[in-house]
Amino acid sequence: MNYSRITSLFMALALFAGLFVLSPVRAQSYRVAFVYDGDTILLQNGTKIRYLGIDTPEIDHENGNDAPFSRDARDFNRELVNGKTVTLEYDRQTKDRYKRTLAYVFIEGGEMVNALMVKSGLAHVLSCRPNLRYRSDLLSVQRQAIQERLGIWKNLSMDGGTKYRGNKKSFRFHRISCPSGKQIAINSRIAFPSMYDAFWQGYSPCHRCLPRWLDQSANSQFDTNSYPQERREPLSEAPHPAQPPQGSDREK
Repeated sequence: MNYSRITSLFMALALFAGLFVLSPVRAQSYRVAFVYDGDTILLQNGTKIRYLGIDTPEIDHENGNDAPFSRDARDFNRELVNGKTVTLEYDRQTKDRYKRTLAYVFIEGGEMVNALMVKSGLAHVLSCRPNLRYRSDLLSVQRQAIQERLGIWKNLSMDGGTKYRGNKKSFRFHRISCPSGKQIAINSRIAFPSMYDAFWQGYSPCHRCLPRWLDQSANSQFDTNSYPQERREPLSEAPHPAQPPQGSDREK
């Protein structure tokens, strides 16, 4: 038996395992100065943070044509983090094309804000390679919110009237008639009989194929008291300005 070769192989495997386990998850704590919307915040040091792995309905800062639940998502996000100290955890890619820092955000007690937004029904999973560390966890709480018909999922139909086509590489789905959907390579396609199935599998809509929860009134009167979690801390008393200190946040 070649013990030298076995020893070398064992050491190589141990080194690989050590690199995998010991690769530091860069986690740092900061105070939140402002909440733009349901998935974007500003730290006191001036860094703009975009929550990884999720997307919330958009607030139209210029024209006031807000997507339904967008201000509910912002208000709930404020309740969770505004004026408080949060811990950031990064994935493989730390900046988006708008130069925002991408992070998983944790509050005191270790709860992930990204997941709480999804669990409340005020955000959906938005998976972007290579940042997939918590995709399975976020998808799990999304399925729970879908089953409980919370927030944006209230009127999501299980009927398969319209069929959709997903892209296995980007985790996006499209209507069959969508130009972007037609360009998906055959071996990257996955068919969904309904929008419900696409969301259930953790795919998110392209901007041309936004879901029809937009038909609901923006004045949705979302009740945060119905959110299924343990006792929450009251709203932070730290004041927040009526407008973002550095202009609106229109990038999604």
